Amino acid sequence: MIINILFYLFSGVLLLSSVMVIFVQYSIYSVLFLVLSFISSASILFLLKCEFLALMFIVIYVGAIAVLFLFVVMMLDLKTITTQKDSLKYLPVGVAISGVFLSEVLLIIKETFKSTPHPFLQNQHFNWYDRLDSFTEIHAIGQVVYTQYVLQFLIAGNILLLATVAAVVLTINTQTQTEKKQILFKQLSRNYKNVLVV
Repeated sequence: MIINILFYLFSGVLLLSSVMVIFVQYSIYSVLFLVLSFISSASILFLLKCEFLALMFIVIYVGAIAVLFLFVVMMLDLKTITTQKDSLKYLPVGVAISGVFLSEVLLIIKETFKSTPHPFLQNQHFNWYDRLDSFTEIHAIGQVVYTQYVLQFLIAGNILLLATVAAVVLTINTQTQTEKKQILFKQLSRNYKNVLVV
């Protein structure tokens, strides 16, 4: 019962964060909602007993790709532009394409669950995994990684740490008031009358 409640909770968070990735106005908030959607999908995979896939979601997507997106957004320093007119212009086309995809998914689900004795909304399965006496997949992979490939694992962790520190250092603004700058307009607007000739 508690697993069903957690599944519906994480599914709701995943849907809400996925919608907010598209509709939020600031790019940094969009990347943060993307991280939230990755974490909620990894939590759903944990509930489905796919621990290795869930941890790969967190390590690869959150730890590498989302950090890269956040680094690019911070480096580009994108200005906020109101895109309400453009989004309203493309809304009917987006709704039509979404309706086509949704109808295809519902048809596939209906055909898949047609042969089961229970209806689609009450489909049940017997979890044979609880009846088996064996290691989990994350336990077996962890034993191999932390014994035979521990050096490669530490090197990969240090590389990711270095990339994160480099992303933070490159985005720090180190300009001071005493720094000399070129004013291109003044240099290009000079002519022979205001040039000192000796």
